[in-house]
Amino acid sequence: MSETEIIEEEYVPEPAGPKTALVSIVGRPSAGKSTFLNTATQETVSIVSAVPQTTRNAIRGIVNTSMGQLVFVDTPGLHLSEKKFNLKLTAIAEENIKDSDEILYVLDSTRDHTDEEEMIAKLVAPFTKKLVVAINKIEAPLAKPENSRAFVHRTLPDLPDSRIVEMSAKEDKGVNDVLTALYDMAEEAPHLYPEEYYTDQEVEFRIAEIIRGEAINRLEQELPHAIYVNIKQMEMAKANLLKVRAEICVERDSQKGIVIGKGAQMIKTIRVESIKTARKIFPYRVDIELNVAVDKNWRQKDHVLNKLVK
Repeated sequence: MSETEIIEEEYVPEPAGPKTALVSIVGRPSAGKSTFLNTATQETVSIVSAVPQTTRNAIRGIVNTSMGQLVFVDTPGLHLSEKKFNLKLTAIAEENIKDSDEILYVLDSTRDHTDEEEMIAKLVAPFTKKLVVAINKIEAPLAKPENSRAFVHRTLPDLPDSRIVEMSAKEDKGVNDVLTALYDMAEEAPHLYPEEYYTDQEVEFRIAEIIRGEAINRLEQELPHAIYVNIKQMEMAKANLLKVRAEICVERDSQKGIVIGKGAQMIKTIRVESIKTARKIFPYRVDIELNVAVDKNWRQKDHVLNKLVK
């Protein structure tokens, strides 16, 4: 071999480090938990919407770096309510806080810190040793991060300043600092998932969440919490085509027309946009047949809640 001959070596990516942690994300509805999770994983894992409390399940997103693996659980937004549906969501968040290795508390710097925020701070206070606080939305004109920092100092006095981080999950500012703070606390342990994973959600769940997200973002305040998506059938029709038959379920007959829209335009738009989103995420084509059904007072039915919220 001549001295001028170039030897091309196969590129081997740097392996993820030895640290591993299961991290629960908690905070008020619309604090930016889902936005953080999607930014950190660089994938669409959780629904992002201006409508509060759109996350219903404990959703896993996985971040692999040279420092290790962080497995995030995006819990439902915690808020004061005695309604059966909201109590179920709160129970999920509380269970994940207890079982996690670390907790990420996302605080919205644009809002006043009311009784609801006091309730969350009190909930995480016993777990200060495994807690990081992210003061979010610092890019917003109404942001008052100094007020949020004062609130944290008052309610969580034992939390070191090194674990209070200001960030903009929307603009990806400070997100790496949050991850670093979490990695610093993580212990060396075997990874929970292969390094190529960024979520462990099943395909059926992800497609249902895609449809629900597209519906919520178009129906806005009209009936966001009065809908759920039921996947009736899924089959791989060809090697690269997944056919899905689904229905958007509402609580009352009067809500059905809102989802369908004039000339069926709304349901068509939700279907088309859901297909577009699904095709960006999955390595095969996805076709969706979408209808609307009425499941009266479903938020009071245990068998429905147990299926949807877990």
